[in-house]
Amino acid sequence: MTVTDVEKDPAALTMRITCEFEAPIERIWQVWSDPRQLERWWGPPTYPATVVTHEFNAGGRVAYYMTGPEGDAHHGWWRIVAVDPPNSLEFIDGFADENGVPNEAMPQTTTRVQLTSPSAGKTTMVVASQFPSREAMEQLMAMGMEEGMILAAGQIEDVLAAVAR
Repeated sequence: MTVTDVEKDPAALTMRITCEFEAPIERIWQVWSDPRQLERWWGPPTYPATVVTHEFNAGGRVAYYMTGPEGDAHHGWWRIVAVDPPNSLEFIDGFADENGVPNEAMPQTTTRVQLTSPSAGKTTMVVASQFPSREAMEQLMAMGMEEGMILAAGQIEDVLAAVAR
């Protein structure tokens, strides 16, 4: 499995997921920067994502929806804060309605992605989520955020293998 560590810190309102890949840093960057690759792993296996908008630059917007097993659609959005290819990405992540309008009643998180290459051909990816409050963290954890992110990240290996073929 790609996920090697999950750290939740309720006092700091953070969750960090660390993944290791047998791939160069530039290749791991592509699973974020290419919308067709992103949608192959961003949702958990039973909730595949469809990326509708992918403006992958500071100030840009990503809009997507995940389709559940019953055909139900769950919409989300990112507002890109910073992009430093192939090393880091920061975005605000939130829920949206079916028209892509942000759902202000649901919590937003700030997500920071850090990619490092500890040795040639290997990449460590840390996805750190910052919650606005303890209540928001508890709400998103109760909705399955941790499990969903672990399952989603676990699909990256398949994306890497499919593109390599």
